[in-house]
Amino acid sequence: MAPPEQAGADISSLITVRLSQSLDEVESVWRELQASGVESPGQNFDFIRHWVRTQAIAAADQVYLVAELGGMPLALLALHRHLRKGVRVLSFFPGAHVGWNAPLIDSARLLALGATGRRALWQAMLRKLKGIDVIHLRAVPECPVDGVDLFAELGHSLVTDTLYRASFANWEEANTLQRNKSRRKHDRQQGEKLDAMGTVTFEEVGNGPEALALLDTLFAQRAARFVEMGVTDPFCAASVRDFYDAAVAADSGVPVRLHALRLDGEVVALRYNIALGDRLFCLISSMSTAPAIHPGSPGKQCLLRVMQTVFDTGTRVFDMGSGFTDEKRHWCNVQIPVREHYLAVTPLGGVAAKFHAGWLRFRREIKSNPRLLAMIKVLRAGVSHQRSGEAPPS
Repeated sequence: MAPPEQAGADISSLITVRLSQSLDEVESVWRELQASGVESPGQNFDFIRHWVRTQAIAAADQVYLVAELGGMPLALLALHRHLRKGVRVLSFFPGAHVGWNAPLIDSARLLALGATGRRALWQAMLRKLKGIDVIHLRAVPECPVDGVDLFAELGHSLVTDTLYRASFANWEEANTLQRNKSRRKHDRQQGEKLDAMGTVTFEEVGNGPEALALLDTLFAQRAARFVEMGVTDPFCAASVRDFYDAAVAADSGVPVRLHALRLDGEVVALRYNIALGDRLFCLISSMSTAPAIHPGSPGKQCLLRVMQTVFDTGTRVFDMGSGFTDEKRHWCNVQIPVREHYLAVTPLGGVAAKFHAGWLRFRREIKSNPRLLAMIKVLRAGVSHQRSGEAPPS
């Protein structure tokens, strides 16, 4: 048998790629590949099925590239065609609504190809495309298998963020490793403050009418928080709400888990998660903006109860998304680099990819500089208040 690198060098002629613009046509391949495990809800067939339908994405703007080797599925790219500032782009369907995403792959067989074979695979898939300038794959986590990053050859890439995961065998392990004496005392004091305000209850709600009813609270709390932050609400579009409603329906095929913390029956903190295999993925979290309950930190108390619950009921990995927050610092013991990947199809696509990567580098420098970041927040708050007709904060 030829070594993987040699096999990879001759693999191009053995790879077959087909392009489809029908999600139904690739369903069997998709479900076969996702059965071995996923890195993101965006790799779940039913999740994307609801997204495509609720966003009314035309068949002409749907692109599904399926690569096979020896008649067996090797990789699948599910992409949305759109025009961005005159550049014809393919990108993942849900965009920022899924904080991280990745191609569907047979990881064992992709590993066996070697670096040269993997590069040949992605190039073979590119050759099927017409009328496209660039593929932009947003927020792809590194995918190490036996010490090899399977996405290293996936075009040009740039590390832009970090994915945070909590990975534990049970709650006892999580509690021992992530909470010291000081942390436990702090959590207990906040819990006592919340208990003093009324009756605190916690519940997990699965797909169905009860979950659907909770979404009004979830999106109202998020909308209020976005106003406070002075940023655009990404959930305000009716079609986006339609998607989240569809996903929590009893027969959606997307296993949603809502975790709600109530104070005297009123929801004061809520988390929207998707459970796939032994993984839990958090997509949205919200908290009441009422100042009176903030000393009890309902958001942190809700997450504490989630951690106390899910690791003793089958969850082994809890993905909390990319971007640093205080709660991730407290609970996540795994950090994975997240990258933007660019595969240029035309010279215009190459220029656009370089420009976009440069902008992301600049934005990351701002975020890493406390003084610059503070200035940007002040400017953003001023613009927000001007739009609302209010005086900016002093």
